[in-house]
Formats: sequence, structure tokens, C-alpha cells
Amino acid sequence: MQRFSNTVIGFLNFFTLLASIPIIGAGLWMARSTTTCENFFQTPLLVIGFVVLVISLAGFIGACFHVAWALWVYLVIMVFLIASLFGLTIFGFVVAGQGGGVEVPGRAYKEYNLQRYSPWLRDRINDPQYWSTIRSCILGSKTCSKLALWTPLDYIQRDMSPIQSGCCKPPTACSYNEESVTVSQDSDCYRWNNAPTLLCYDCDSCKAGVLENIRRDWHNISVLNVVVLVFLIGIYSIGCCAFRNARRAQTDYPHGHNRMTKVKPRWDYYCWRWWYNKKEELF
Repeated sequence: MQRFSNTVIGFLNFFTLLASIPIIGAGLWMARSTTTCENFFQTPLLVIGFVVLVISLAGFIGACFHVAWALWVYLVIMVFLIASLFGLTIFGFVVAGQGGGVEVPGRAYKEYNLQRYSPWLRDRINDPQYWSTIRSCILGSKTCSKLALWTPLDYIQRDMSPIQSGCCKPPTACSYNEESVTVSQDSDCYRWNNAPTLLCYDCDSCKAGVLENIRRDWHNISVLNVVVLVFLIGIYSIGCCAFRNARRAQTDYPHGHNRMTKVKPRWDYYCWRWWYNKKEELF
């Protein structure tokens, strides 16, 4: 039982070490791809892959070979990882707490308003460079082409994803005649264009649909992060035991052995020793 913690840490880090290889490989493969959407996720994948690789390598070496300094590095990185994940989880819950769709009377789908989302997300999505990347991703995914064969009845009875609702059609409240858009309408009504490469990709409703997808993903990730945090704290506790075992293994003394060879005498020890010797001489 004394080395059980080392065995557990060794096995866990061996599996995570193997798992980091395909993560790094996927990031490098995306670096060679010319698809904008794939390049968008390249950096996060590479960072996650290399961090997992370094942590797993340090934990595996330290636990299996009783290398105390490697386990010390492992535990320090784990502390920063737990703190970062905790902060990210709180941030995710705060950001994902705002938003959501609005029911459309007589329709199965919902519509989304950009002003309902957090200011941080709105500032991010309104950045021209960021939105250009997202816009290219939506065009490349052919999300709107799936609606090309829909009949008017389908638009009433069938549900849409947030991106389809915001990017592939004008807002339901828009009213068009043969020549122009009436004056008292939402600004997105003017941005709508029937061209397949334009549609409503520059509409605020399209940006809101993208933010709704992000909000849902962040909420799910935040819930998962809570589970991961509990798991990491448990692993950190086992890692502390493995670190203690590694330090003990370097001393060549078994567990529970008394390594005390000398005790520093108390200040009056020599006085009592002198008095005892004198007493022996006299008697």
C-alpha cells in the first residue's frame, strides 16, 4: 500500500502521455491545412497537447522512477492548472449566463438578439478580423445550403439551429415588397441579400446565432470543468503521497524506521554530568 499512490500516478500519466500525441498531431495537421476553420483551432490544440505532454512526462518519470524533483515540477504545474481551470470555469458560467433565444409566434425556431449577450462576447464578435474568420467558417460549412430546398411550410414547421436562424434568412418580422424595404424595420432587414455568398452573414442576428452556439458550448464545458476539477484535486492529493514516497525512497530507510542518531543535549546536561562524575569519585 505504501507505493500504491506511485502506481496510480504512473498509470494515469502514462495514458495521458499517449493521449497527448494525437492532440499534437491534430494541431500539426491543421497547420498544413488551408481551411480557415481548421486553422482557427490550431493554436489551442497545440498548447493543450504540449501542456498535457509535459505534465504527463514529469508525473510518469517522478512516480515510476522515484524522481522527487520531477514530481515536484508535476505538482507545481498541477497547482497552476487547477487554479487556471477554476478561474476559467467561473468565467464560463458568468459569460454563459446571458443570452438565449426568443420565441417566434407561429414558428418552431427561435431568433436571437445580439444585445442579450454579455458585453465581452459582443466586443469579441464585433471585431472585424474575428468575424471575418467566423464568416468564412460558416460559408465553408454550407450550413445555409441545407435550407435551399425548404418549402414555405418547412419554415413554419421545422426547427433551425441558431446559425441557420440568424444567418440563412432575414428576421421573421421583416416585410419586403417588390422594390424596397419599408422604413420602420430592423437594420438586419436592410442587410439581407439573396446572393448565396451574402444572405444575412453581416447581420447582427447572424452574430447572435454564433454567440448562442458559443454560449451553449461554454455552459457544457463549464459543467464538465467542475467534474475535471474534482478529478484533478484527487489526482493532486495522490501526487503529494507519491512525492513523499519518492523523497523517502532516496534516503534508503524503510517507512517507520527511526533515523535519529543524535539528540542535542539540553543546556544543563553537562552540569548534571559533571556533578554525577564528581559524586562517583567521592563515593
